Amino acid sequence: MTEFEKILAAKAAGAGFNLTETQMAQFNKYYEMLVETNKVMNLTALTEPEDVAVKHVVDSLMAYADYFPGKVLADVGTGAGFPGIPLKIYCPELKVVLIDSLAKRLNFLQRVIDELQLKDIEGVHLRAEDAGKSAAHREKYDIVTARAVARLSVLSEYCLPLVKVGGMFVALKGSKYKEEIAAAGKALSVLGGKIVSAQEVWQGSNQHQKG
Repeated sequence: MTEFEKILAAKAAGAGFNLTETQMAQFNKYYEMLVETNKVMNLTALTEPEDVAVKHVVDSLMAYADYFPGKVLADVGTGAGFPGIPLKIYCPELKVVLIDSLAKRLNFLQRVIDELQLKDIEGVHLRAEDAGKSAAHREKYDIVTARAVARLSVLSEYCLPLVKVGGMFVALKGSKYKEEIAAAGKALSVLGGKIVSAQEVWQGSNQHQKG
């Protein structure tokens, strides 16, 4: 096992995620491609094995819930693919659409998808603020995720329009998530959303439901 695989296996298991050999190999290849591509394109400030394992991969997996298999998920402002690609690797039955405004990042993600032989996952070149206005995406998704894209009040305006009635918006936020929840109350109400739960994980993860 590589150093990254050893760290990831231990950290993921500690968080309740037991990864198969296939998943470990996919995550390791993803890590190698991320670090290599990062030399020529700014994908992440974190490249050390433990940082990527904990702050990117396991943090992404913390968005997972038991109802994910068979659902369709949109990852808005996916960047280097977090949390969309880790969630897809962990839950192959999940259909994933990676939305990002930068074609270069989407080209990288397509290479990852091809190399890892992932199915039912695609990239879409679209700005976060335009996604909810698009008929092709509005109210099309069971789950919408976003990580470090914008403040929750703004993020709700981008993401809730994408969620099907009864679906979930999972926002992975930082340590000030309680302040963001308080500030986003009006926006959530106007958009037909409500807070279902807010859970502290590695950096805080908040879930919202549109009903």
